[in-house]
Amino acid sequence: AAAVALFFQLVVTNPLSTVNISTTMADDDSTTLKKAKKSQHKKKRQRDNDEDRKAKKKHKKEKKKLKKESIDDGDDTSVTAKKAAKKAKKEKKRKQKELDEKIVSSSAIEFYPDDLKTLQLAKNQEDEKQKAAAAAEAKAAAAAEENDQSAANSVNNITLLLFYQYVEPCWDDDQFQVALKFVTDQGNKYGLTGRMRVAKEGLNCTLTGSHDGIRNWCAALRTFDGGRSKIDQVTGATITEFAKTEFKLTDDLPPKQRFPKLHAFEVVEIVNYGLAGSRAPEIAKYGGTHLEPEDYNNKMCEKDTVIIDVRNHYEANIGRFNPPEGGAKMIDPMMRKSTEFPIWLDKPETKEMLRGKQVLMYCTGGVRCERASALLKQKIETEDDTKSLGIKGVYQLQGGIDKYFKQFPEGGLWKGKNYVFDKRFSHAPPKVEAVDRTKKVLGEGEVAKVEQVANGIPASAADEILGACEGCSKPWDMYRGKRRCPTCGVPSLICRECFDKDKSGVKKLGRDVRCDLCIAEDVRNKQQLREREEREMKEYENNIKQKLGEKYEPYMQRKHAITRKPKANPERITRLFLKNMCAKQMDEEKLLEFLHPAKVTHIQWLTDRNTGAFYGSAFIEVKTAEDAGSVLAANGMTILGRRMTVKYEKPDEKSIWPVPGTEVGVE
Repeated sequence: AAAVALFFQLVVTNPLSTVNISTTMADDDSTTLKKAKKSQHKKKRQRDNDEDRKAKKKHKKEKKKLKKESIDDGDDTSVTAKKAAKKAKKEKKRKQKELDEKIVSSSAIEFYPDDLKTLQLAKNQEDEKQKAAAAAEAKAAAAAEENDQSAANSVNNITLLLFYQYVEPCWDDDQFQVALKFVTDQGNKYGLTGRMRVAKEGLNCTLTGSHDGIRNWCAALRTFDGGRSKIDQVTGATITEFAKTEFKLTDDLPPKQRFPKLHAFEVVEIVNYGLAGSRAPEIAKYGGTHLEPEDYNNKMCEKDTVIIDVRNHYEANIGRFNPPEGGAKMIDPMMRKSTEFPIWLDKPETKEMLRGKQVLMYCTGGVRCERASALLKQKIETEDDTKSLGIKGVYQLQGGIDKYFKQFPEGGLWKGKNYVFDKRFSHAPPKVEAVDRTKKVLGEGEVAKVEQVANGIPASAADEILGACEGCSKPWDMYRGKRRCPTCGVPSLICRECFDKDKSGVKKLGRDVRCDLCIAEDVRNKQQLREREEREMKEYENNIKQKLGEKYEPYMQRKHAITRKPKANPERITRLFLKNMCAKQMDEEKLLEFLHPAKVTHIQWLTDRNTGAFYGSAFIEVKTAEDAGSVLAANGMTILGRRMTVKYEKPDEKSIWPVPGTEVGVE
């Protein structure tokens, strides 16, 4: 009551206080209202957020459901397309892998019976152990241990690779060096051994290595373009130099058939036909029709057909195709080396054999047929006398005898053995080889196993021998040892007994023991053969010179005609000294051909003071310092059977150089 009385007293005495109190109360109501509204907004936002989350979750769930339904029903083209694209990419990758592994392969022991395979593996392992033991004597214990491990890993894991590839247009100097470095570096990287003939026109290789090493090297080569890859107009894909190269592999060879080192030979031609430069027929334009083994086999049974064995005669002497009666006729050009083929093809008697015929060609791996078929087709199109023969077609065996054996392991129309330039030396078709090994290792008594391996071919097929020993004429087909025909230099076919008698001195193999070709041609000494070859070559060169005119380039007479990379010549010297040349055969024409493309302007032949006879040395002057570098690159090369020495020889300031009368071309 006292408080109320006091309140009324204050209000009555101070009217302004009522306003203040009212204002204060109004302010309190406003604050409360704001708080309430804020609370309502907060709750609303929370409800909205909850609803949004629920809506989004529901939408996502519905979208996922729709996506699943679209996949099941196939209605969603976008998702289906993505899935199809992913599948196509995976398939493309698989096919690309197959393309990279586009390899014609077979196993050397594929047709061996199981117990013979076991014996062969055991023998290979024992050979490797002996090899490792021998290495251990010369190396430290750690190195020996490493060799033992590598030997154990390599047992019967040797793979042989045969392949070639011409490139058109040819590589220039820089591209050639890039290609040479690439194949050599990759060969060393994957531990390959063997021989690589590397030229501006392509590669021709016989290599050995591990199963994976060989295949990895092939895959690497697929990617090499040398800086000049092409684009496929249809697919848009990049095409490299070796995209379509066919690699022929033989797996499961014993370790002893591995080459010891990797050698890359720089050559003018991957097959030495003497058809380099302007005289080389374009393979893309003139090359023969490639037939797969089955088609080629059928073609050999057709009439009005001839088969040219493009190999050397000593190869054909131990094995060749034997077409059925009424089918194709075999032609052996009777060559000692490939440079004789163009000369043989130009002979009138050769042309008559081809008149009105289909012409088939074959060789070991296919490379020799490439230029040979192109040369014949070029003649058909450009030379009237060849065109008039009415040749019905030129064909070649794709992959050569090597691929034919893979397609026809029992031999097909083949008889005898295939001579090869690797550590196998020669071999029969795989099944025939297996029969022979089974009989020799397991014994003739294992008739059931021999018949099992033969599987449809006569077991006697392994006993068929086409060649004959040059010493005693007994049937023989294995080229062994280093003996060569004393008159022409081709490998001698000598049996084991005659070799043993010669070695022991019981019956020496004299100079009268010659190859069957020298006997057939009555060639009795080297001079007689050389004179005939020079006469035939001169006639052929005159014909070529008339046909090519200004484009004519002399034939390269070197055994391995090097594409020389000029040596450094900082002093710009143009005078060189040459020695150790063949005094009897060397002349100006041969020397100029050998040193081509260097331009030689003067030759001073050095002669004996007493007799005046040339003794194998000379000074030469060349046109430019670059020519001198090219000549120096020939140092150590073999010409006419002798390794020539070349060095720069700066002329003495007191002497007259070039010597008058030494100009090239002046008699």
